[in-house]
Amino acid sequence: MAFSNDATVTGQTSGHCNVLQRFELTNRTAIITGGAGLMGIQHAVALCDAGARCILVDINEAKLNNAVTELQGKYGQRVVGRVCDITKKEDVIGLLQYSLELWNSVEILINNAALNPQVSEKMNQQEFSRLENFSVEQWNRELSVGLTGAFLCSQVIGSDMARKGKGVILNIASDLAIIAPDQRLYQVEGLPADRQPVKPVTYSVVKTGLLGLTRYLSTYWAHQNVRVNSISPGGIFTNQPQEFVNRLSSLIPMGRMAQADEYQATVLFLVSDASSYLTGTNIVADGGRTVW
Repeated sequence: MAFSNDATVTGQTSGHCNVLQRFELTNRTAIITGGAGLMGIQHAVALCDAGARCILVDINEAKLNNAVTELQGKYGQRVVGRVCDITKKEDVIGLLQYSLELWNSVEILINNAALNPQVSEKMNQQEFSRLENFSVEQWNRELSVGLTGAFLCSQVIGSDMARKGKGVILNIASDLAIIAPDQRLYQVEGLPADRQPVKPVTYSVVKTGLLGLTRYLSTYWAHQNVRVNSISPGGIFTNQPQEFVNRLSSLIPMGRMAQADEYQATVLFLVSDASSYLTGTNIVADGGRTVW
């Protein structure tokens, strides 16, 4: 099958472009919140491999310095770090100013920061709090980072993109934005029902809220050429207890959890010109779990 160099669709003529060139991010600057975490680093690798410059943002200075040092070993000064509390608007304004002074523009924002208790052999009962005992303080703290932080970064950095007429925002949601947590995954043998650990309510609320934020912003700034999408990843294998891995894998058609680098290509697609006609979209990348 041959493809013409020019195609006319609904009256518009588009010149030929090598498809792979649409993934190119050379001379584009990306801000990645939660940049010192596992997925923040993976997002940076994906973007840097395509030529981007990345500013990793985190509140944990020690972890941030380690992440930046690791990535600079491969990408040099195209990766820098910025300590920032994204729950404070003045910090986010300072982040934007720092980015503009450093590289003059910000074309990509990845709202990745979240508080997500990790499954381990000794799960902290406070982190995996049951709904009946869930404190307002913990509720406010986790919504502040995962949802208010994404709102503030989008408000400040997205507004700058809108003024300049170009930009992409990617919100990192979860399969738990679409389905409820299966609390059987977290059960510990021998514990009474009222002490069993659970996935906290805040995680589902934050990730579902990000889908709403994605839809809202995608229409709000569409006329100013700012695209806003989200990705809903499934669980990533990070050496969790084997019993948990087996339980979760049995709920996934592909029969396994994701490897940490398996979302890189999807993230790159969503922040590059390869997805130039996508906005308000949520891509579910969960090994098929939400299909069952």
